Amino acid sequence: MAGLARRSSRIVVGLRREDPARIWERRSPLTPEAVNQLVEARNVSVQVQHCDRRVFPNHEYQSAGAHIVPDLQDADIIVGIKETPLPELLTSPVTGTFGGQYARTHLMFSHTAKGQTYNTGLLSKFLGNPLTPRLIDYEHLTDDTGKRTVGFGYFAGVAGVLEALSSMAHSHLEAGVASPFLYTPRPHTLPSLKGLRAALREIGGKIAVDGTPPKLGPFIIGLTGSGNVANGCLSILRELPISPISVEDLGALVRQEDPDLRKIYLIHARPQDYLERDDGLEFDREHYYQNGHLYRSNFARTVAPYLTLFLNGVGWAPGSPRLMNNADLTEALTRAESIGGARFTNIGDISCDPGGGLEFLPQSSTLSAPFYKTRPSGLPSHLPSVQMMAVDILPASIPLDASEHFSTALMPYLESLIESYQKGQTRTLAPELERATIATGGKLTEKHEWLQNSVDKFRASESESTQVEDGHVHIGSMGVLRKKKVLMLGSGMVAGPAVEHIARREDVDLLIASNSSLEASKLSRDYANVKYQVIDMKEEESFARLIADADVVISLLPAGLHPVVAEHCIKHRKHLITASYPSDDMKALNERAIKADVLLLNEIGLDPGFDHCSAISLISNLKAEGKSIVAFTSFCGGLPAPDVPAVPLRYKFSWNPRGVLTAALNSARYKLVNEMHHVHGSDLLRSYFPSVPVTKDFALEGLPNRDSFQYLDMYGLGSDNLRTVLRGTLRYPGFSALMESFRVLGFLEMQKTIRLESWSSFIRQSVELQAPSTGDLWSFIKQAVNSEDVQHLHDALEWLSLVPASSGVSQTPMPPLPSGSMSPLDIFASLLSFKLRFLPHERDMVVLSHEIIAHKPGMPDEVHSSSLVTFGTNKATAMARTVGIPVAIAALDVLDGKVAVRGVAGPTDPSIYRPVLSGMEEAGLGMKEAVITGRSIEQSLLLKV
Repeated sequence: MAGLARRSSRIVVGLRREDPARIWERRSPLTPEAVNQLVEARNVSVQVQHCDRRVFPNHEYQSAGAHIVPDLQDADIIVGIKETPLPELLTSPVTGTFGGQYARTHLMFSHTAKGQTYNTGLLSKFLGNPLTPRLIDYEHLTDDTGKRTVGFGYFAGVAGVLEALSSMAHSHLEAGVASPFLYTPRPHTLPSLKGLRAALREIGGKIAVDGTPPKLGPFIIGLTGSGNVANGCLSILRELPISPISVEDLGALVRQEDPDLRKIYLIHARPQDYLERDDGLEFDREHYYQNGHLYRSNFARTVAPYLTLFLNGVGWAPGSPRLMNNADLTEALTRAESIGGARFTNIGDISCDPGGGLEFLPQSSTLSAPFYKTRPSGLPSHLPSVQMMAVDILPASIPLDASEHFSTALMPYLESLIESYQKGQTRTLAPELERATIATGGKLTEKHEWLQNSVDKFRASESESTQVEDGHVHIGSMGVLRKKKVLMLGSGMVAGPAVEHIARREDVDLLIASNSSLEASKLSRDYANVKYQVIDMKEEESFARLIADADVVISLLPAGLHPVVAEHCIKHRKHLITASYPSDDMKALNERAIKADVLLLNEIGLDPGFDHCSAISLISNLKAEGKSIVAFTSFCGGLPAPDVPAVPLRYKFSWNPRGVLTAALNSARYKLVNEMHHVHGSDLLRSYFPSVPVTKDFALEGLPNRDSFQYLDMYGLGSDNLRTVLRGTLRYPGFSALMESFRVLGFLEMQKTIRLESWSSFIRQSVELQAPSTGDLWSFIKQAVNSEDVQHLHDALEWLSLVPASSGVSQTPMPPLPSGSMSPLDIFASLLSFKLRFLPHERDMVVLSHEIIAHKPGMPDEVHSSSLVTFGTNKATAMARTVGIPVAIAALDVLDGKVAVRGVAGPTDPSIYRPVLSGMEEAGLGMKEAVITGRSIEQSLLLKV
């Protein structure tokens, strides 16, 4: 270390600017006063990287003795706040006056110590040779008891309270309630914490005299957490007329006939207040930290329903119980609704951990847009949305006080580090600095060695991504990286599994373009290589420019928009993947796509898609054995799992029911044991198969699905020798008969419209479109509907609350009346989406079954089955997985140049269907093949009544 002497004869401390894209990031790790102390008392040279957005202007640092520089190449110690952007990270050693070299030191919140995948690349830069810089993370600067000593948590708490009060006041105003908190100052609007306290104190004084709005009842604020964040919250809340209460007091307080509205009641809930042990024993802090999986939270039942405003300051880690999951939110809001007072509709999540302790927090918010409303899927529509404040840089809104506090806390550590450099003893630092070191000498410190595996995998994947493709050099991010780009248009129900599958490829960047920021941000939040952009899908230019920049495009948009997207893909020579049937407009693009060397791949979801892949594979294998195919039947259906309570139609919807309703009007053509069948759309629901025995576990019925003959060429089948060719849709028994009754009533009418007067008039108005002179309504219904179906129809209409309830029957709420004129089918779809939605903990199911009867001369016919029965999980529905994963597999294979097919195509080529089948098998969604004996499905269909 003899080379430590510098040309300036001083150690150089560099003050790093933050990312200029973070326009709100005005904090500084060191104040001008601290800089002056280093310059004057420590004989240190301080350089400040030029940045006018700091809370302290450049001239203040200059007056303190610092030098304003464009970069920090000369710095021994580089001090910043957030993680350094990779292009700005200085990893080269520093050269001393006499030629010696030694390592720099970086201090920052690196966000690497928990194995955060999005910063693995940053961590890898600190691992290499012995002169690679030391990385010290503020988050690990602690005292001897393990308590953090340097951070902004206190100010996050202070700012979070003010932002949450302001957010809540706006929410209440939308509900017609004006509260004193409308005048709460947002933190960045006043120059100091002192001014913010004074302003809130004035509001508190007004409340102490005039009270809070009676409509809200007793005003209760709930707080969780016990660290610096909670301390900051408690500190600023003391400016209000706070009255502390316990969890046990909550019920009695809200039941008071005349509560004291001149107080703000505060419940500071501790873990022992809401965590329960599975074994029924008392909460034990040490036991909890070692066995978090043995605990569960009852916060939704015991605390949440009573709160006017909830301030969450507690962290969460995987393996521990969430404070509240999505189902808990339904319980809390249901209980809150019975209490009254707009309770638990406003949350300030200061911990800001999307999808963490509060599962229903989908994304962080910004200081420019600090709050938004959220309602997770499964939340009943009669319950209110929840307004969330979840700003992730709260301390930046109180930059002066936060910077002064941080600088004061950091200075002793920085002076100790400087002293080590001045003495040439940087290999071993003070114990506090050693504990906070993530990497030094090119190696991870002992406590963080477990991160090496992630770094190795990252480097291996980056090395493997080095390739030459189409004249472009693709090199990992250790050099110059040109990642492959996938564009996903749409962010609907099936997008999640597709995003997850694609995001596993670190050499691929995925951009989600959607008109829903909530959906897109939720899909992208867990992956470093997934970004999103909000666009207007009605504006072609908004996605045309994104297509031009992509390598492969996935369209999850409505099928009618696929040809528009395909036009731009042809123009820019980009491949397109969709899960939809190709329309005539799409088919018309075939020649142009071939000429442009573009693949427009359709029918690569579930049905159509995975069903094609599995059918073609089995047929090809049988033919390779010298067998001919004499019968082919295939049925598929997305249904509620058998354990979901029965409802009308035995069906539930996880998205718009319109597609299911319109499919009930499709014409069909099929052949069954040498007899041709042509079914008009108006007759489809009467032409169902009462029993389709694809499994012994539950009964199913089937409906023929469109024109089964159109797939003969796709499957390589000749029609002359086929006695049966049938593709159908699976439903639970009773679906077709009840849906036919709905059709007779006019509920499936698409061409004519009505302006709905009331839900109770929907039957009459729909019937009158079919038969204007009906006279008595129920007389008409009894004549038009099969006699055995009338009672089932009446029961369903009663359950749907379209007719008055029988004595003792409880009816559920109705959705708002549609505005304007709409077709009965669209009105009915809106009603079903409200009434027949999946509830929390209810799961869906996908059933897919092929039966192929093969013949070989001199041998008896063989009945081969290929089937899949799979259920939804807590993470994704069965439908989303079986549609989204095939889309993703195909898109990646096309991206990698493994598919030579061009033009408008389906998954008929082995280069497409074989990888899809293999990938689905790996995902636990493989087809189970068998040779069966006994009655075949073909024989069962002949028993049709």
